[in-house]
Amino acid sequence: MQTDVENTLERIENYKGVIGTIIVNSEGIPIRTSFDDSKTVQYAGLLRNLTVMARNVVRDIDPQNDLTFLRVRTKKYEIMFSLQNNYLMIVIQNPFE
Repeated sequence: MQTDVENTLERIENYKGVIGTIIVNSEGIPIRTSFDDSKTVQYAGLLRNLTVMARNVVRDIDPQNDLTFLRVRTKKYEIMFSLQNNYLMIVIQNPFE
């Protein structure tokens, strides 16, 4: 299983424009990252908060539903979040490359 996860992350990181990836566990602790420590802490903390808020919105609209994927596009980057099995995967890419 570990090899499959590593292979998938490596494949994602090799996509054109991908700047980096972060995997965050259910406690908000980054367990795998391709960023330096300070960027990892910054991205993981802030983006986890955004994910929690987005998840609450989905559940408030329909309690039987849940957030699985979120994409946010800014002027510089595209940030994609995927929630699965209490893990949060964050992919940051430059969509202009």
